[in-house]
Amino acid sequence: MYTMRFDLRVPGMTPAQIASQYETAIEMAEWAEGKGCAAVMVSEHHASPDGYLPTPIIIATAMAVRTKNLPIVVGAALLPLYDPVRLVEEMIVLDHLSRGRVSYIFGIGYRPAEYELFGLPYDDRGRLADEKLAAVLDGLKAASDPNAADPHVTPQPFTAGGPKISWGGATKVAARRAGRNGLDFFGSGTTPGLEDAYITAAKEAGHEPGQCMVPEPRTPMSVYVNDDQDAGWADVGPYLLHDVLMYSEWNDDAQNIASLSYSKDVDGLRAERGAHCVFTVDEAVQHIGTNFVLPLHPLCGGCPPEIGWAYLRRVVDEVMPRVAESQGGAA
Repeated sequence: MYTMRFDLRVPGMTPAQIASQYETAIEMAEWAEGKGCAAVMVSEHHASPDGYLPTPIIIATAMAVRTKNLPIVVGAALLPLYDPVRLVEEMIVLDHLSRGRVSYIFGIGYRPAEYELFGLPYDDRGRLADEKLAAVLDGLKAASDPNAADPHVTPQPFTAGGPKISWGGATKVAARRAGRNGLDFFGSGTTPGLEDAYITAAKEAGHEPGQCMVPEPRTPMSVYVNDDQDAGWADVGPYLLHDVLMYSEWNDDAQNIASLSYSKDVDGLRAERGAHCVFTVDEAVQHIGTNFVLPLHPLCGGCPPEIGWAYLRRVVDEVMPRVAESQGGAA
């Protein structure tokens, strides 16, 4: 199995090229359905000089209407930047269009520029997150209740109780927020005591702890596959490096975030073998055998569609048959 993530960084691209990247992401989701893809994730950031995707719900909607069964994850959506009532309405409409296939990971973000763009105080992001999460959960609950007092959001969701919501982050505050609201927690990195903070907060709030995933730093997160490593790094190294350098600038080289790599040039990134990787086919098969999924990022850093397609097809044509063979015929 593999997953695909799209954040649609489009550094230096013309409007026509940007449109092509967006179209390609939707086409890749449609093409990958039924070909071993476990899920597609679309991410969110704002005020990024390389045009990072600011509206993941729109892309998720386009993907939902072009697919039938593929799970789609919006994550992390930066909840403090949303109007909660409008967000609930959009979530419900997309819940119907996808027939319950779209889920959400919310977070608060970590870039002051994003809050400045929306005219919101960055120092109030925790309070805003708590208030807006409560409003979203209450809004979905009311929409799901045929006896709810008016006015309330309509229509009733397709999914009983509303779409699946989780919380993400790399701090104990984030873990506690997930726990006390009865949500699963998806850590973006490691912090000592993160899982304990989540479990304790859930139990204190009367919830049974749910799923708590805390990936280790340098876990492969943006993977391409090519047995010819020299050719592979020549093809995609510059695009992986752009992603690395942008996230590094935003995160001040934080050492606990799972998705970060730390090299400053392609040769160093190749030697690092961290979050951004070019695997051989054997390495990809082994990774799936150990970790169950291969995390692909087909258009990472503005990777051209023709390159992204070639590497995606290689996973389907060369990796997945090997995985099926190793599992006795069931990939």
